Parts: sequence; C-alpha cells; structure tokens
Amino acid sequence: MNQLLETTMKTAIKLGLALAALSTAPALAHEKHGHATFSAGEPGNPKKPARTIEILMNEMDYTPARIEVKRGEQIRFVLRNVGKEDHEFLLATTKENLAHAQEMKKHPHMEHDEPNAVRLAPSKTAEILWKFSKAGTFEFSCLIPDHRDYGMIGHVTVK
Repeated sequence: MNQLLETTMKTAIKLGLALAALSTAPALAHEKHGHATFSAGEPGNPKKPARTIEILMNEMDYTPARIEVKRGEQIRFVLRNVGKEDHEFLLATTKENLAHAQEMKKHPHMEHDEPNAVRLAPSKTAEILWKFSKAGTFEFSCLIPDHRDYGMIGHVTVK
C-alpha cells in the first residue's frame, strides 16, 4: 500500500510540474497561425550555415556575456556547463525572463524543452541553433532560483 501511495504521489508531482511548465510557455513562445513565435527570433535551420559561438556556464556567469550578431544571422550556440551546479540558458526578452524566473521560484526543478532554452548538469554540453530575425537586445539568463539574481545574465545585440 505504501508503494502505491508513493507512486501516486510521484505521478501527481510530475503532473503538477508539467502543468506549471505549460503555464509558463507563453513567456517563452507565442502562438501565431498555429506556429510558435519567439521574441528573440526563431529556431535555426540545420541545413543552413551558422556561426558557432561557445558559451561557458559557470558559478555565476557566462563567458562571453555579451554577443553581437547581424539581423538574419544564424548562430549555433555550443553551451558548456563548466560549473559545479546545474545551469540554464534561456534566450528571450528581459521582461519574459523575469516573468519566467518567478515561475521557476515556485518550481525550481522545472525542465525546459523549448528551442530557445536548455538546462545542463555539470560537465554537460548542449547546442541551440538560433536565427536572429528581429533587431534589438535580448537576454540569456539562468532562471534557476537566485542564479539570475547573482549575475548569471548575458546579452545578445542584434543589429
């Protein structure tokens, strides 16, 4: 009986986290004509060339923390967690990241499965392929509670 209760509770927790993640999806992507659109551009096309930028994620910073790209340019971000804690890379506007950070405080173990976000354990590497189709300044930050507050923020300027 205890095992059944434990399994049921674990399932309920997972369902709650999944629903919380879905409730924050509008902060990351917006629906337009049935397709997700993002404030910082759009997912890249793997069949097209891309400039590679490696970003190291450490306690509590990104290297490099400032990047300049041209509007229409496609970037392959190679993200390496060289720190001792989990870290995230979430590319959006500052306003969207601040709103999502509030949700992360309620659900600190939330996993991201969006084309503009990734969470990495220490010593892990991931890639995000991104096309910057909109001009402006965008932010990438770690929204694990307190990480952004301690300075884990970077900026992409699209000219």
